Amino acid sequence: MKNKIWEQNSVLQQDLEQIAASEQIDWEKLAGRSILITGATGLIGSLLARSLVCASQIRGLGIRVLAFVRNEEKAKTQFASYLGSGLEIVSGDVNLPIRYEGNVDYIFHTASVTASKDFVNRPVETILTTLKGTEHVLELAKKKQVSGMVYLSSMEAYGVVDEQHYNVRETDYGYIDPLQVRSSYSEGKRMAEGLCGAYAHEYQVPVCTARLAQTFGAGIAKTENRVFAQFARSIMEGSDIVLHTDGSKAHCYCYTADAVLGLLTVLLRGTPGEAYNISNQETFCSIREMAQMLIDGHPGGNTKLVFDIPEDANTFGYAPTSRMLVNSEKLNALGWKAQTDLPEMFERLMRYMDEETHRERKSYDTEA
Repeated sequence: MKNKIWEQNSVLQQDLEQIAASEQIDWEKLAGRSILITGATGLIGSLLARSLVCASQIRGLGIRVLAFVRNEEKAKTQFASYLGSGLEIVSGDVNLPIRYEGNVDYIFHTASVTASKDFVNRPVETILTTLKGTEHVLELAKKKQVSGMVYLSSMEAYGVVDEQHYNVRETDYGYIDPLQVRSSYSEGKRMAEGLCGAYAHEYQVPVCTARLAQTFGAGIAKTENRVFAQFARSIMEGSDIVLHTDGSKAHCYCYTADAVLGLLTVLLRGTPGEAYNISNQETFCSIREMAQMLIDGHPGGNTKLVFDIPEDANTFGYAPTSRMLVNSEKLNALGWKAQTDLPEMFERLMRYMDEETHRERKSYDTEA
């Protein structure tokens, strides 16, 4: 039987089909189950929802995906082709107690403040959304006696690690200054992880923590302004890549489809109360090296690397400069392995962005 076309964008459609075809996941464990996803209109939440519906249809699993969102109209537009195929929209706000009368078997808690500028402009809201939101989701998990839950954390929970010990495993932690306003995100994530551990210990809630390296790929919003999106646009437009730091910060990355498979692996095979890194270790590089890789890989363009470092880079909300190789061996031991290297991540991202631009232009011309 020919697979249903869920997405007009061919790159995103390919990702969904590859996820559904993956043998890394014990799909039958999800058959007939209800899976609630908070932050379902965000990048990771939306890809989880789409992937689960696609896999359910292809494999005949009968999964119910509960997309928990604040903006119902936005969700209806975003998931238009999925409604009636196993996806239901549940309106609510994680900052308030969650009331849902139906059955919930599994939970992915992906809702979070994610814009770097909000970390410095709205630090109170950043912290409280992280803590109160996680508390409310954990209370729902306890009430529904779920079979599994994954809290979506971040590599920023590690803080600034020792330069000599930059290969970071799940039990390695660096320094976070709680009084620095930018710490609202990293300190909040660390505390929410502690709350998950406490619920696992005291109430036996089967919750695991997933610490994602910076994740990108097909499905990002057109307004996305993080460094990977800026770099991709610069290459596509032939404009200069402008760095507002010295570019020495070095981290790992992960392609969106690989991240979804990692989260599903944590959900089904992870040990409650423990954390798992989701990262492609092979992508470890500095921001400057990543920019140069893209420029060298597209020699026909006019893109150059330019530095424009402001006196106070903190106003941009950037994370502290550091080197951190997010080690994923613990998750690899559960059967997961990242498949997409950094050049392919960018190629797929740019193909996705290019298709979206042409589709929007065609739609505009038709309306005009």
